[in-house]
Amino acid sequence: MDTIVALSTAPGRSAIGVIRISGPRTTEIVKTLVGDQELTLKPGQVVVRNLQPDGEAVALDQAVLSYFAAPHSYTGEAVVEISCHGSPVILRQVIDYVLVFGGRLAEPGEFTLRALGNGKLNLSQAIAVRDLIAARSDAAAKQAVRQLKGELSQRMHETQERLIQAIVILESALEFVEDDLPEVEKEKLHDSLLEIAGNLAGLAQTFGVGHLLRDGLRVTIAGRPNVGKSSLFNALVRSNRAIVTDIPGTTRDSLTESISINGFPVTLTDTAGLRESSDQIERLGVGRTHQAIADADLVLLIVDGSLPAEDRNLEPDSNGTRRLLVRNKMDLPSFRSENTERKSFEKVIDVSAMTGAGLDELRAAIISSFGDCHAADSGLLITDARQHDLLRRAADEVTSSAEILQQGHSEELIVLGLHNALRLIGDITGETTTEDILSEIFSTFCIGK
Repeated sequence: MDTIVALSTAPGRSAIGVIRISGPRTTEIVKTLVGDQELTLKPGQVVVRNLQPDGEAVALDQAVLSYFAAPHSYTGEAVVEISCHGSPVILRQVIDYVLVFGGRLAEPGEFTLRALGNGKLNLSQAIAVRDLIAARSDAAAKQAVRQLKGELSQRMHETQERLIQAIVILESALEFVEDDLPEVEKEKLHDSLLEIAGNLAGLAQTFGVGHLLRDGLRVTIAGRPNVGKSSLFNALVRSNRAIVTDIPGTTRDSLTESISINGFPVTLTDTAGLRESSDQIERLGVGRTHQAIADADLVLLIVDGSLPAEDRNLEPDSNGTRRLLVRNKMDLPSFRSENTERKSFEKVIDVSAMTGAGLDELRAAIISSFGDCHAADSGLLITDARQHDLLRRAADEVTSSAEILQQGHSEELIVLGLHNALRLIGDITGETTTEDILSEIFSTFCIGK
């Protein structure tokens, strides 16, 4: 097994930079790095040493060395974390020396992959590590921590135990063919399988909200010029990011900002007003507006609510993308709240970008368009597409086995589906996951974790 090294803190200048080394030659490399073969590293203790390899007249830096002995470390191997000053020059020099002394650069996620291989984490927990690092909101971080603590894997192990109990009953009936399962036992087993399938399917359905927590929403503000798109954009991001004037066509390009709404990460895009124009720059901006609409998960179509309905020009069509109609300028005396515009919109909301009226309702509507916005606080959510697919397929296998049992078919057919479900659940926790799939999963991790 190679000894690997990587920068574990973010690239760039910082007060502290942490370099992580893991593998069988860790302590040997560190002793050479500090130029002291008599150095004693003890678990639970940190030491301050000059990083001064043999032959160097001047130390690279003074660093804090933290030693974690196998198997009581993140990876399950001997690990040393070197905390030195966060100069990119110093950090690069230290890593280069580790490479010279026998280490190699870690691949993305390789520290966590070794933790998985050494039984420190299961696959669902490893994925939670990735999601926790990438979390863009408090709610997303909380969900990642729940999985990191083993909540998903615990539920999967409980489901596996119930499936194994069902398989034992069915295979016993196969072995003793003269004793058919009593009808009462069949009914009890059938109900148990349906309950298992329902639990798996219910957990899979949380992906609708869960993936929004992890990946976020892309929301595009669109409409005609001078309807208040940029004013609404500024109100939602709580900053004067977009230039606002009374001159139509002020916004010539798309402007994007990341915000959080009710704990969900949202990428909000303000766009150029949609109209025919002879101005080449404005035409380019309108083209980008159409692209932003095509890329969006949700389009907020803004209209001037102070105009008659026939003058509001309710374009464009978002080609199947969810749309909310936002009637702006409700603070004006001439504001008209007609009900004739509700067709083809999930909801119609009246707001005033000037006074802030209706903005809370708009924020809630943005999130509720994609599911129960309170689900993030009520229980475990599935945030990973692969886990969602495995749960759904496992639920289908168990449901199919329950139907076969009720139809009176052979126990062999019933057991086949249950074994398939066990394998799919094992793929969630990593017990049956192939090396190729693991490599694909861990390639999405950052280097140094």
